[in-house]
Amino acid sequence: MQDITQSQRERLAHIDFRLYFLGSVGRSDLVKRFGIKEAAATRDISNYREMAELNLEYDTKAKLYVVTADFKPIFDYRAERVLSALSLGFGDDFAPQSKPYLSCETPSQLNKPNLNTLAAITRSIYNKKPVNIEYRSIDSGLSQREIVPFSLVDNGLRWHVRAYDRKRRRFTDFVITRITNPTVAVKEIVEEHELQGSDNQWNRIVELKIVAHPKLQHKETIELDYGMEDGILNINVRAAVAGYLLRRWNVDCTSEAKMEGDEYHLWLKNRQALYGVDNLKIAPGYEGLAATNKDEIGN
Repeated sequence: MQDITQSQRERLAHIDFRLYFLGSVGRSDLVKRFGIKEAAATRDISNYREMAELNLEYDTKAKLYVVTADFKPIFDYRAERVLSALSLGFGDDFAPQSKPYLSCETPSQLNKPNLNTLAAITRSIYNKKPVNIEYRSIDSGLSQREIVPFSLVDNGLRWHVRAYDRKRRRFTDFVITRITNPTVAVKEIVEEHELQGSDNQWNRIVELKIVAHPKLQHKETIELDYGMEDGILNINVRAAVAGYLLRRWNVDCTSEAKMEGDEYHLWLKNRQALYGVDNLKIAPGYEGLAATNKDEIGN
């Protein structure tokens, strides 16, 4: 690829990315992403086919190029950039020469999803298809699952996929790094009750009122830190991920702000808003009403 321009390289990377992680690509995807003419998009796809003929095939019914079982990416990918592109919806260009504009150091992430596993999950989500997986749980060990995923979830420490579990007939979270041997069931039909619209915990929005911890001497520091208005940080969050947010930010969820330790700068003022939220077992100091099913929190 040494004799192509940077702009061509970016378009080829986009084709590679969409095939790998979304399962299909068409001329309209390139036209929309790069503002080029359809004729140019056709040439780009032809160039890609010359480089990796076995990576894609044309679906005459959908009028799209779809990924094949023999797909092998022609670009190198980093899990962090893939997840950023998928979750933020932009910056999904993976030309090897791309560099950050300035130095930025972040703590190392200890666990990173396998890209082939991630690609199967994202293709399943994008195309609304079930996926057969092997899943390893802390409590039950290895099991076979057939799931219908619809969203990735970043809890700040690791990535989950929100999905309908056909084995247990309910919606739950699966830790992506615990998934192996995924196979997308491209010919299977997804039922209405397995889709996002039927996930009550996902569709319910919980309003959290978070304040500086009452035990702090200088509460105004925390109020400035989190941009609180009138001493309150109002957060709307899906019930399905409320526990993750509260744990990530060490929000004291006890009824009388009883948690001890320098890490507790925040307190949940309206604890009653959490009634009926399933994944509260992981919320710091939450008493009662927590979910007893450990699979709800990715164990």
